Amino acid sequence: MSTAAIPGAPLPVRTPGSRARGRHRRPERPEVPVGSPALVLAVPADAGPESRPVVDELLSIVRSEQPGIEAAAAYLAVGESAPEAVTVAALLAEATNAGYPAPVVVPLLTGPHGRLGELAEVAAAAGSPVTDALGPHPLLAEAVHVRLSEAGLARADRARLFAITTAADGIVLTVVGGEEAATAAGITGVLLAARLAVPVVAAALDVPGSVVAAVEHLRATGSQRPALAPLVIGPEADPELLATAAEETGCPSAAPLGAYPTVGQLIAGIYMAELPPAPAPVEEPVEDKPAG
Repeated sequence: MSTAAIPGAPLPVRTPGSRARGRHRRPERPEVPVGSPALVLAVPADAGPESRPVVDELLSIVRSEQPGIEAAAAYLAVGESAPEAVTVAALLAEATNAGYPAPVVVPLLTGPHGRLGELAEVAAAAGSPVTDALGPHPLLAEAVHVRLSEAGLARADRARLFAITTAADGIVLTVVGGEEAATAAGITGVLLAARLAVPVVAAALDVPGSVVAAVEHLRATGSQRPALAPLVIGPEADPELLATAAEETGCPSAAPLGAYPTVGQLIAGIYMAELPPAPAPVEEPVEDKPAG
């Protein structure tokens, strides 16, 4: 279980690993150019004690992925329960008033969401670009796979042929954002199905009857042990929706993605893709030496 799921648990200290040597070493990460705009991780939810640990840990992962990056989190709304949090509008206005380059806004979402329009309006007013959501992407399929394995609902590695009697033989990938989000999640579902070798369908938690219908479809096509796999990071999904889906279907469910490392990698990668390409280094002319 991730420490982000344990209330009051301290955040882990992330230390860089040793650099591999030889022909198979990891490629060098691109550096953040000097003077680059900051990254604003926009959380499409109200700030609260439940969301802060996940968001803070993701920022830690982003900074470890891209040393030198200026990154901060902001929310669409801030209540009395989170006095230290800041809204997206306030953070962007602060950057503009201080004369900094317009920050790059990355939504903390795996796909389409109803509050993306609100976020786009706030960013446009400050002249800040807004990137696409994090998905669909193979790294999200990896994260869902790991959460399923942590819950005992899938093998951690298909190459290991040990039996898991509780392993699911069908997966409902649950999302928030309506039918549009469920359709977009279908690509990640295909990637997940390839990893698990079981059928995967997507359903919207915020569309009444959607998850139940998806489970019934799996059962009608031969699945005897369907399970739910949230394709949500956490703050954007009402916990009651997740609990209700499990109760109505009678299916076990994995945990949300939370601060799984690949989520932080995606955030860093999307930000870097928004930056202009670094100028090519200027080579100084070589002077001819006089003959001796």
